[in-house]
Amino acid sequence: MKKKMRLMSLVLSASILLGLTACGSSAYNTSSTSSIKNAELIVSGKSDIPAGSATSEEISTQDLNVMLETPVQSLDPQQATDGTSFEVIADYTDGLMQMDADGKAVNALAESYETSEDGLTWTFKIKDAKWSNGDPVTAADFVFGWQRAVDPDIASEYSYMLSDIGQVKNAADIIAGKKDKSELGVTAVDEKTLKVELEAPVSYFLSLMYFPTFYPVDEKFFETCKDTYGTSPETTLSNGAFVLDKYEPSATEIHLTKNADYYDASRVRLAGIDYQVVQDSQTALMSYQSGSLDMTLVNGDQVDQVKDDPEFQSVGAGYLWYLSPNIAKVPAFANENIRKAFTFAIDRDAITNDILKDGSAPTYTAVPPQFATGPDGSDFSADQEKFKDTCAFDAAKAADYWKKGLDELGLDSLTVEMVVDADDAPQKVATVLQEQLQTNLPGLTVSIKVEPKKQRVKDMQDGTFELGLTRWGPDYADPMTYLGMWVTDNSNNYGLWSNKDFDDIIAECTIGSLATDETGRWTRLYDAEKIVMDEAVIFPLYTQCNAVMVKSNVSGVENHPVALNRVYKDAVKTAK
Repeated sequence: MKKKMRLMSLVLSASILLGLTACGSSAYNTSSTSSIKNAELIVSGKSDIPAGSATSEEISTQDLNVMLETPVQSLDPQQATDGTSFEVIADYTDGLMQMDADGKAVNALAESYETSEDGLTWTFKIKDAKWSNGDPVTAADFVFGWQRAVDPDIASEYSYMLSDIGQVKNAADIIAGKKDKSELGVTAVDEKTLKVELEAPVSYFLSLMYFPTFYPVDEKFFETCKDTYGTSPETTLSNGAFVLDKYEPSATEIHLTKNADYYDASRVRLAGIDYQVVQDSQTALMSYQSGSLDMTLVNGDQVDQVKDDPEFQSVGAGYLWYLSPNIAKVPAFANENIRKAFTFAIDRDAITNDILKDGSAPTYTAVPPQFATGPDGSDFSADQEKFKDTCAFDAAKAADYWKKGLDELGLDSLTVEMVVDADDAPQKVATVLQEQLQTNLPGLTVSIKVEPKKQRVKDMQDGTFELGLTRWGPDYADPMTYLGMWVTDNSNNYGLWSNKDFDDIIAECTIGSLATDETGRWTRLYDAEKIVMDEAVIFPLYTQCNAVMVKSNVSGVENHPVALNRVYKDAVKTAK
């Protein structure tokens, strides 16, 4: 693992706003949407059909058939890093807490909890729940899972959730190899009592508890699987709403069945979930129209075809898409003028309005809008023109910076390879970016390298790329979930950029004098973002919104911009 800066408590009132770019509508409702150009999305929540409104006779015993645009990467909760994997893991696993319809943390496996006056100790009482093999869910299961998350031998990419973000005692030293994982500040006081000790108070600690990295693992079962854990139904246990009964790595179909032994089984009214991985959007739409899918994504020209259909909806996805230049290893991108030329050469409106057509919003900030609010209730990134001098579409400025950069490098042309996921929408976006960049930057040649997402992510983490089209979804509702990526040596800092002033601001806001100063901290986070944008560390593109088709007899799917994008515990599929 790369060394990461330790972050202290982020004490603020960070909440999710209503709006276009946050993830989630008022669940999947069936109201008509004639146009999505100016669509407003309600962040998280349930459909207009309240839980319990359909009788048991009306509820279909069929599965909910859901399209996935990309395969699951891992079903190991301490190894998974992508939203698709998190969604499936959360279908069959509960943590201490879960999200309610409004995205607030409420009890899941925690029967109750209390915290010490200084905020450094949390004590959770575990519900009388059991795993699908009959084993009771115990405090020791959480201890084992959390120790796996920080174990250097596991090298979890999300280990920083315990150290940097969660401030769990000794987590940073364990990750760095300075202490043994047994010294992690999490203890099974008895079978049903879990004690967690923190290095510093964390105001949003409960909201972290529904993130999959913090999920429990049955150690006795794990020892029977070891390296094969989470690779098949036979090597996976459930304590949640559903049980995984069909899956293999890179599978194109994943099936889950309602868990009859779930502690809250009466709440779950789906017979099961059948995920189908369909990476071609036209094939997916045809499957939806034939009845094979109940929910599917649509994009591009498809939106024009279906936008007047009452089953069409625009749902925020919570992801910021951006281009990441490899600043440390590609000499051309080490030149700031070249980087600025790239960001001014991109017409983001054309990408969202002419290509995606799904309600995604052009974005000109490192932290997306309508995502987190500050002490005064303001949206951190409401002003999308605050960096117009460093991030905008301006072909003349692009050409000027391009010439300056080439002159400084002693070049008259440049060839760059852009790596992109093998999914439909990213490839379409990459093709448009290629055209825009080559048109507005004379002498530039952009080649496109299409890879499966897992390989693309690995290449960017390893630094074996030149320019990458990537995205980031928020793990918690605070600007630091984005800004923390650009700290020197953070493993998500793909471009390997480093700036001492930026690092100092982040330290000041997390382990320094502003850690408990809400107003002062918020102001300094603006300063940190300005450095990122002024130096064109990334080229922001758009905040993703999904255009979806949802059958009229489906309701109650919750959508959230943070951590878990879709939750099916209250979903209903009524008989037609």
